[in-house]
Amino acid sequence: MYFASDNSGPMHPAVAQAMMAADAGFQPSYGIDPIMDDVRAQIRGIFEAPEAAVYLVATGTAANALALGTLTQPWQTVFCTPLSHINVDECHAPEFYTGGAKLSLVGTADKMSAAELRARIEDWTRGDVHTSQRGPVQITQVTEMGRIYTLEELHALTSVAREYGLPTYLDGARFANALVTLDCTPADMTWKAGIDALSLGGTKNGCAGVEAVIFFDPAHAWEFELRRKRGAHLFSKHRYLSAQMRGYLEGGTWLEAASAANSNAARLAAGLRDVPDLEFVEVPEANMIFASLPRHRHDHLHVGGAVYRLLGDREGAADERVTMRLVCDWSITHGLIDDFLALARG
Repeated sequence: MYFASDNSGPMHPAVAQAMMAADAGFQPSYGIDPIMDDVRAQIRGIFEAPEAAVYLVATGTAANALALGTLTQPWQTVFCTPLSHINVDECHAPEFYTGGAKLSLVGTADKMSAAELRARIEDWTRGDVHTSQRGPVQITQVTEMGRIYTLEELHALTSVAREYGLPTYLDGARFANALVTLDCTPADMTWKAGIDALSLGGTKNGCAGVEAVIFFDPAHAWEFELRRKRGAHLFSKHRYLSAQMRGYLEGGTWLEAASAANSNAARLAAGLRDVPDLEFVEVPEANMIFASLPRHRHDHLHVGGAVYRLLGDREGAADERVTMRLVCDWSITHGLIDDFLALARG
């Protein structure tokens, strides 16, 4: 009963098969393999962006930090939420790869509003040599609390950013999960909504370890290539990144896996509504669930073999409410979900 992270699940068979197929003979290295040519064409087609610059890296942190490094000057600040992955989970990698740019926090949680973004941008007086200068806006979709920006919300945020001449970067580690929920096209959720660059996540959705970085303005291509190499994220045997992404995209595997993950979370959420003392912290919108239980109920679940993340201490008063994060990936079975629910009700 493993619900700790979608990072922990197995490769999707289509991805594994694509990697095995690539593991034969010799191919050019450092990203000029013919498989990458296919991947680039697929992504350009999927996003309706024939001029997009497309690159692969192995981790979400590399994707975020290198992309933001390309979009940000060292004297600028990146606008993001307090719970954003770049602020909480990346050990100052964005600051390092941008050459020391600041992060300016917008709002109080995992989502920002257009009004909050405007107010925060206004906090930085343009042209004052003594302060950080305004830089990119970073949005996470799906957010770190499992919520989704609607297309209207994305348009509102990017409109504010463009009003001030700022680019917008989208952390799409769970991009496919959001796409399934919104039932829109990748173009609708990115460049048509005003997004300038994004990461297209694969690792959390059935890949072994690959993320695509996409710039809709190809003018950023050469700088990103240099930053990727200088940052030690250009794989020599790049074909294994390319093969993962090709297996992920071909035949709609990425959307199939995200649909399964979201469906699993919906089944789990429906069953949790019958669990005594359980309260949802956020309405589940994709493949993550945040809910609270008294600590003694968590103890019962852990003793019974459930594995998930607690947003609080394991030790403390038995009746104190503690929030848990439950994450479903494509591979979790209905049987495991039902076993967890039976344990939670017991």
